[in-house]
Amino acid sequence: MNRNAALSQHIYLTGYRGTGKTSVGEILARRIGRPLVDLDDAVELAAGKTIRELFETDGETAFRDFETECLRVVAQRADNGGVGEVISLGGGAILRQENREMIRQSGICIWLDADAQTLAERIGGDEASGQRRPALTQYDELEEIRQLLCQREPLYREAADHRIDTAGKSVEAIADEVEKLLEIG
Repeated sequence: MNRNAALSQHIYLTGYRGTGKTSVGEILARRIGRPLVDLDDAVELAAGKTIRELFETDGETAFRDFETECLRVVAQRADNGGVGEVISLGGGAILRQENREMIRQSGICIWLDADAQTLAERIGGDEASGQRRPALTQYDELEEIRQLLCQREPLYREAADHRIDTAGKSVEAIADEVEKLLEIG
């Protein structure tokens, strides 16, 4: 991809919780001079509740509805001739076909991936993650990650233009890889 094409499209970072989407997004956005949009933050702002509160009071379907609407707003900014943004997607944003289509049509999608054990260690070491996001199954954390990765990996693969294994890498090194993939660094 050439630099001009990259500048006119969004750069979406997808992957399971704990893969570094937001941290890598912050570094990447700063390096390339683009705005960063954290879709989870946009959902919380639109809903007037934290993700955990939204799940607890309104359920996952309501959360996914807010997520889809926020993604639609962001994706349309690229269609309206705006400068592409770096967008950190929620880990489940790819669950809906319409979301995957919006992502594919409005930008380049990078799947940040890691094995279940690595993700469990990262998530376990991040207190804010547990406070902000609810459990999605009745399993313990590692088993939940395994189950959801099994379910989501085909969808990440469908949505993504590129995949980066983040295990054992710093967020700076991951951002370097994203830049090399996009040839914009």
